Amino acid sequence: MSRIGLKPIAIPEKVDVKIDGNVVTIKGPKGELTQKFDPRMEISIEDQQLVVRRSSDSKEDKALHGLTRSLLNNMIQGVTEGFEKRLEMVGVGYRALKKGKALEIEIGYSHPVVVEPAPGIEFEVDSKGKNNIIIVRGIDKQLVGQTAAEIRAIRPPEPYKGKGIKYVDEHIRRKVGKTG
Repeated sequence: MSRIGLKPIAIPEKVDVKIDGNVVTIKGPKGELTQKFDPRMEISIEDQQLVVRRSSDSKEDKALHGLTRSLLNNMIQGVTEGFEKRLEMVGVGYRALKKGKALEIEIGYSHPVVVEPAPGIEFEVDSKGKNNIIIVRGIDKQLVGQTAAEIRAIRPPEPYKGKGIKYVDEHIRRKVGKTG
Protein backbone atom coordinates (compact mmCIF):
# COMPACT_ATOMS: atom_id res chain seq x y z
CA MET A 1 0.00 0.00 0.00
CA SER A 2 1.31 3.44 -0.91
CA ARG A 3 1.75 5.37 2.31
CA ILE A 4 2.89 8.54 0.55
CA GLY A 5 -0.14 8.54 -1.76
CA LEU A 6 -2.56 8.36 1.17
CA LYS A 7 -1.33 11.63 2.76
CA PRO A 8 -3.45 14.64 1.81
CA ILE A 9 -1.65 17.80 0.65
CA ALA A 10 -2.52 21.03 2.46
CA ILE A 11 -3.25 23.92 0.06
CA PRO A 12 -1.92 27.27 1.37
CA GLU A 13 -4.30 30.26 1.16
CA LYS A 14 -2.11 32.00 -1.47
CA VAL A 15 -2.38 29.02 -3.86
CA ASP A 16 -5.18 28.48 -6.40
CA VAL A 17 -5.76 24.91 -7.65
CA LYS A 18 -7.84 24.06 -10.75
CA ILE A 19 -8.64 20.46 -11.68
CA ASP A 20 -9.91 19.80 -15.23
CA GLY A 21 -10.23 16.05 -15.66
CA ASN A 22 -6.68 14.75 -15.29
CA VAL A 23 -4.99 18.16 -15.88
CA VAL A 24 -4.09 20.10 -12.74
CA THR A 25 -3.14 23.80 -12.80
CA ILE A 26 -1.61 25.32 -9.68
CA LYS A 27 -1.15 29.09 -9.43
CA GLY A 28 0.79 30.77 -6.63
CA PRO A 29 2.87 33.83 -5.76
CA LYS A 30 5.94 32.64 -7.75
CA GLY A 31 4.12 31.48 -10.90
CA GLU A 32 1.88 28.86 -12.47
CA LEU A 33 2.47 25.14 -13.16
CA THR A 34 0.31 22.77 -15.21
CA GLN A 35 0.68 18.99 -15.26
CA LYS A 36 -1.28 16.18 -16.91
CA PHE A 37 -1.69 13.07 -14.74
CA ASP A 38 -2.70 9.49 -15.43
CA PRO A 39 -6.51 9.13 -15.79
CA ARG A 40 -6.50 6.20 -13.33
CA MET A 41 -5.69 8.62 -10.50
CA GLU A 42 -8.63 10.58 -9.10
CA ILE A 43 -7.54 14.02 -7.82
CA SER A 44 -9.98 16.07 -5.76
CA ILE A 45 -10.09 18.98 -3.32
CA GLU A 46 -11.57 18.27 0.11
CA ASP A 47 -11.41 20.74 3.04
CA GLN A 48 -8.57 22.86 1.54
CA GLN A 49 -6.56 19.69 0.89
CA LEU A 50 -5.64 17.85 -2.31
CA VAL A 51 -6.51 14.16 -2.11
CA VAL A 52 -5.32 11.49 -4.57
CA ARG A 53 -7.20 8.18 -4.91
CA ARG A 54 -6.41 5.21 -7.12
CA SER A 55 -8.87 3.06 -9.06
CA SER A 56 -7.40 -0.36 -8.23
CA ASP A 57 -4.80 -2.04 -6.05
CA SER A 58 -2.57 -3.23 -8.89
CA LYS A 59 1.19 -2.79 -8.46
CA GLU A 60 1.35 -0.14 -11.20
CA ASP A 61 -1.54 1.86 -9.71
CA LYS A 62 0.09 1.81 -6.27
CA ALA A 63 3.29 3.21 -7.77
CA LEU A 64 1.37 5.88 -9.71
CA HIS A 65 -0.52 6.82 -6.54
CA GLY A 66 2.63 7.84 -4.66
CA LEU A 67 4.16 9.46 -7.76
CA THR A 68 1.06 11.60 -8.42
CA ARG A 69 0.94 12.79 -4.82
CA SER A 70 4.67 13.65 -4.84
CA LEU A 71 4.38 15.57 -8.12
CA LEU A 72 1.40 17.58 -6.80
CA ASN A 73 3.26 18.35 -3.57
CA ASN A 74 6.31 19.52 -5.57
CA MET A 75 4.09 21.76 -7.70
CA ILE A 76 2.58 23.42 -4.61
CA GLN A 77 6.02 23.82 -3.01
CA GLY A 78 7.41 25.26 -6.27
CA VAL A 79 4.78 27.99 -6.67
CA THR A 80 5.08 29.03 -3.01
CA GLU A 81 8.80 28.66 -2.15
CA GLY A 82 10.56 27.61 -5.36
CA PHE A 83 13.53 25.26 -5.74
CA GLU A 84 17.26 25.84 -6.02
CA LYS A 85 20.39 23.79 -6.68
CA ARG A 86 23.88 24.99 -5.78
CA LEU A 87 26.92 24.00 -7.83
CA GLU A 88 30.53 24.61 -6.83
CA MET A 89 33.42 25.10 -9.26
CA VAL A 90 36.71 23.68 -7.98
CA GLY A 91 39.89 24.46 -9.91
CA VAL A 92 42.44 27.18 -10.61
CA GLY A 93 41.12 29.77 -13.06
CA TYR A 94 37.59 28.36 -13.11
CA ARG A 95 34.97 31.07 -12.90
CA ALA A 96 31.41 31.87 -13.87
CA LEU A 97 29.92 35.19 -14.97
CA LYS A 98 26.33 36.17 -15.49
CA LYS A 99 25.87 37.86 -18.89
CA GLY A 100 22.29 39.11 -19.07
CA LYS A 101 20.19 36.05 -18.28
CA ALA A 102 22.82 33.62 -19.61
CA LEU A 103 25.67 32.07 -17.68
CA GLU A 104 29.21 32.20 -19.08
CA ILE A 105 31.53 29.58 -17.60
CA GLU A 106 35.33 29.54 -17.99
CA ILE A 107 36.26 26.01 -17.00
CA GLY A 108 39.64 25.27 -18.61
CA TYR A 109 38.55 24.89 -22.22
CA SER A 110 39.91 27.08 -25.03
CA HIS A 111 36.61 28.98 -25.10
CA PRO A 112 34.04 30.05 -22.51
CA VAL A 113 30.89 27.89 -22.34
CA VAL A 114 27.61 29.85 -22.49
CA VAL A 115 24.54 28.29 -20.85
CA GLU A 116 21.16 29.79 -21.80
CA PRO A 117 18.44 29.37 -19.16
CA ALA A 118 15.22 27.54 -19.99
CA PRO A 119 11.99 29.53 -19.47
CA GLY A 120 11.33 29.76 -15.72
CA ILE A 121 14.98 29.23 -14.74
CA GLU A 122 17.30 31.93 -13.41
CA PHE A 123 20.99 31.82 -12.54
CA GLU A 124 22.94 33.55 -9.81
CA VAL A 125 26.71 33.56 -9.29
CA ASP A 126 28.11 33.84 -5.77
CA SER A 127 31.90 34.25 -5.55
CA LYS A 128 33.05 33.46 -2.04
CA GLY A 129 36.77 32.95 -1.54
CA LYS A 130 38.45 30.72 -4.09
CA ASN A 131 35.38 28.77 -5.28
CA ASN A 132 32.57 30.08 -7.42
CA ILE A 133 29.07 28.99 -6.49
CA ILE A 134 26.42 28.78 -9.25
CA ILE A 135 22.82 28.89 -8.00
CA VAL A 136 20.06 27.56 -10.28
CA ARG A 137 16.54 28.69 -9.24
CA GLY A 138 13.05 27.99 -10.54
CA ILE A 139 9.55 26.77 -9.68
CA ASP A 140 9.69 23.45 -11.57
CA LYS A 141 11.73 20.93 -9.54
CA GLN A 142 12.43 18.68 -12.53
CA LEU A 143 13.62 21.57 -14.72
CA VAL A 144 15.88 22.97 -11.96
CA GLY A 145 17.49 19.55 -11.45
CA GLN A 146 17.90 18.97 -15.19
CA THR A 147 19.53 22.39 -15.73
CA ALA A 148 21.91 21.82 -12.79
CA ALA A 149 22.84 18.38 -14.18
CA GLU A 150 23.56 19.89 -17.61
CA ILE A 151 25.85 22.52 -16.05
CA ARG A 152 27.64 19.82 -14.03
CA ALA A 153 28.10 17.74 -17.20
CA ILE A 154 30.19 20.54 -18.78
CA ARG A 155 33.12 19.47 -16.58
CA PRO A 156 32.23 16.73 -14.05
CA PRO A 157 34.57 16.42 -11.06
CA GLU A 158 37.53 14.11 -11.61
CA PRO A 159 38.56 11.66 -8.86
CA TYR A 160 42.29 12.49 -8.58
CA LYS A 161 42.37 16.20 -7.77
CA GLY A 162 38.62 16.83 -7.41
CA LYS A 163 38.62 19.56 -10.06
CA GLY A 164 35.41 20.32 -11.95
CA ILE A 165 31.82 21.34 -11.27
CA LYS A 166 30.10 19.53 -8.42
CA TYR A 167 27.02 20.00 -6.25
CA VAL A 168 27.79 21.83 -2.99
CA ASP A 169 26.69 18.88 -0.82
CA GLU A 170 28.28 16.24 -3.11
CA HIS A 171 31.23 14.19 -1.85
CA ILE A 172 33.80 13.20 -4.48
CA ARG A 173 35.41 9.81 -3.89
CA ARG A 174 39.12 10.42 -4.33
CA LYS A 175 41.56 7.97 -5.88
CA VAL A 176 45.22 7.60 -5.04
CA GLY A 177 47.58 8.59 -7.86
CA LYS A 178 50.16 6.20 -9.21
CA THR A 179 53.19 5.53 -7.06
CA GLY A 180 56.63 5.56 -8.59
